Amino acid sequence: MATGTDKDEHLDRPLDVQGGGQSAGVMARGEVEGNAFNPAGNPGVNHWQASYIGREGLEDRGNIFFAAVEMTRMPMVVTDPNLEDNPIVFVNGAFLDLTGYKEEEVLGRNCRFLQGPDSDPATVAEVRKALQEQRAVSVDLLNYKADGEPFWNALFIGPIFDQNGKLLYFFASQMDITERRSMLEANLQAQKMEAIGQLSAGMAHDFNNLLQVINGNLELALLTAGKTAAGDPIRRAQRATMQAGKLTQQLLSFARKQRLEQKRVSLNGLVVEFSDMLVRTLGDKVELRLDLKPGLPPCSLDPTYLEMALLNVVINARDAMPEGGAVTVGTAIVNEAHRAASRLPPGDYVSICVLDEGEGMAPEVARRATEPFFTTKGLGTGLGLAMVHGFVQQSHGRLEIESEPGRGTRVRMIFPVTQQARDEDAGGPDFATAAAEEGRKCRILVVEDNEDVRGLAEAMLAAANYDVVSAPSGETALALLAREPVDLLFTDVIMPGGMNGLQLIEKVHEARPGMPVLVTTGYMDELPARSAKGQALEVLAKPYDHQDLLDRVQAALHGRRAA
Repeated sequence: MATGTDKDEHLDRPLDVQGGGQSAGVMARGEVEGNAFNPAGNPGVNHWQASYIGREGLEDRGNIFFAAVEMTRMPMVVTDPNLEDNPIVFVNGAFLDLTGYKEEEVLGRNCRFLQGPDSDPATVAEVRKALQEQRAVSVDLLNYKADGEPFWNALFIGPIFDQNGKLLYFFASQMDITERRSMLEANLQAQKMEAIGQLSAGMAHDFNNLLQVINGNLELALLTAGKTAAGDPIRRAQRATMQAGKLTQQLLSFARKQRLEQKRVSLNGLVVEFSDMLVRTLGDKVELRLDLKPGLPPCSLDPTYLEMALLNVVINARDAMPEGGAVTVGTAIVNEAHRAASRLPPGDYVSICVLDEGEGMAPEVARRATEPFFTTKGLGTGLGLAMVHGFVQQSHGRLEIESEPGRGTRVRMIFPVTQQARDEDAGGPDFATAAAEEGRKCRILVVEDNEDVRGLAEAMLAAANYDVVSAPSGETALALLAREPVDLLFTDVIMPGGMNGLQLIEKVHEARPGMPVLVTTGYMDELPARSAKGQALEVLAKPYDHQDLLDRVQAALHGRRAA
């Protein structure tokens, strides 16, 4: 904690003398006096840290300086340390405007009456120490207004001495910086969440590659084991692997790195169709109520992820009501005032809202509700609302949580309205039929930098009677394509080196415009829905199973979009 110079150090420094010696001050000279917000935008050079006056007393109020103090919008206070408990002896009108008190309610009282339950004791102690040492001090302190409303106060206090060095008064200026503090905290929270998201996404990418190898080899082992006794433990291991895959998808969803298959969705229609699942999830003790706005315009969303998000929120609502109650799922059109207050871009928006009658959340819990792995449940993963938040953000919407202890929780997902329907892609050429007519197998080029994943994909495709060639990088793949015929490119996206999967696809389509492509990845970071040439991308998410791979390969070879 930095404070101004003490009184003894003033003696070694030149004073800024004003009014022919009526007053003088110790100039700041760029010293940092504390951690409070400074209206000047810097520590300051010319303002006074401490002052010396030739005539004490507060009776002289007939000059321009008193008028300036009363006219300023900056709240100001003067206290008298020579009286018991250092009481307030003067406040200007701006102080009364800020705090909501009347003048007679503050004169004669110590400034500590502005403190409250959440005022930081350490900051208060820093102020007290500076006053004892007769130093200037500047802090950010949570204070309270007359009606109990808290506000962040950028507080500066400096000592005033007579010409013999006796302490006469303390002067304090104040500023309400609540909005600035809120924006700063929101920015820090956003940076924290972004850092966690980047870490989660990177871990999920590597983890998906490992799961792909594990699950794929389990499938091949199961083909050999068949219906023998060895098949049961293999199937149990497979189920555990797929559960782990779902966990990584939740991490990617929080990090906003999963691929969303957007479609025109009616929120009302989805809620009605999904209501049976919601009723089963809520159980016998909790009633489901629907409050759907008629004529709601459609959104462009991934319906599967929207159902997952809605289910996660409903589960939280159910768990908040162990004794039972009601959960209301409603839809609405977002009005312009709400859109502006939510800081959403101009446009039309609709919302889907889940309201419970549960125990609610304290403000500190609500602030952390969307953090990954944060949970108030003993057995919860803490990824439910994190996934919901990531999905809504990636869908260009906003997640809002309103909660109060004992009064339930309202979770609102806001989404932009669809402007126009997207055209469906036309079918492409049938490479599988062409290969059969030529009396040969379809040849598939597998491009994957991970040796284990590449070998697994080769084994899966070879077992289905495809002719398979492979390459560990985009550059190697291009060289192979230049000398050998290939019917389908099956490539990973993230590959170390100079060329990733998307760049490889662009090069391949320049040389062979009609070649079908199937993309696989465990990391959907800004993966486009179309290639650079405007062709739709078929994406197979890791970890994938054997049959899913074969179905997607067959669809691509026959020039069809996957279902």
